[in-house]
Amino acid sequence: MKIKVSDVLRHVLLAFLAVVWLIPIVWLLATSFSKYTGMNSSTFFPKEWALDSYKNLLFGADTVAQFPQWFWNTFIIACFTCIISTAFVLMVAYATSCMRFRGRKTLMNIAVIINLFPGVLAMIAVYFILKSIGLTNSHLGLIFVYSASSGLGYLIAKGFLDTVPVSLREAAYLDGASEAKVFWRVVMPMSKPIIVYTVISSFLVPWMDFVYAKMMLNSGLASQWTVAIGLYNMLEKSLINTYFTQFCAGGVIVSIPISILFIIMQKFYVEGVTGGAVKG
Repeated sequence: MKIKVSDVLRHVLLAFLAVVWLIPIVWLLATSFSKYTGMNSSTFFPKEWALDSYKNLLFGADTVAQFPQWFWNTFIIACFTCIISTAFVLMVAYATSCMRFRGRKTLMNIAVIINLFPGVLAMIAVYFILKSIGLTNSHLGLIFVYSASSGLGYLIAKGFLDTVPVSLREAAYLDGASEAKVFWRVVMPMSKPIIVYTVISSFLVPWMDFVYAKMMLNSGLASQWTVAIGLYNMLEKSLINTYFTQFCAGGVIVSIPISILFIIMQKFYVEGVTGGAVKG
């Protein structure tokens, strides 16, 4: 009886937390289908439903809302950042996990110490460095900012690569494989879960970032903005009564690529986790 009561209480608590977590998402989704363009706080669900906010957002671009261009800008930045950051993280993780060289532990300790400091502390320095070489108000500059220090986030990937059997690498060395072949043909095929994790986290950083994007893209040209900056601009006091439902619609659309990426990569993640569970 005590076990059953504890199970019921546990499930009730989880259900309560799930409802609390889902309420803002349901409200955002419902408001995006409202016919009223402003914020309606009198009722949870809109009184009149319509697809006007999605239609105007995607096909009715104006001087304020240029969502298709923002979406494209963010997608390009996120894709390039994802590729570069994933490569950096996996290469650094492989070097620190599978290779032995002088100063290895010192470099690892320095990287951990640097990660203890918030990234915003370097914002001003990063901005003036990029300004001096003409990369502010540039998507290329943003890609550099997001990718440059990504290798410092190697620690989780290193922890996973530490579990790869050393005997497999030694057998490859005996067969005459180079370090590059061991990396690509032995270690990486066994590391699908951490590759999937690295790809998703690398994609999410530029996709969801507002602070660095706002600092770098400060020319005032709406066509250069990312989705985060553009949607935030819709919440200005003079615009919120006209563009709030479009803001909600944009929030829904922004979640679609992330969901698709997770669904696609989840298959490889599960295969990687369960692939070596049974021998024979």
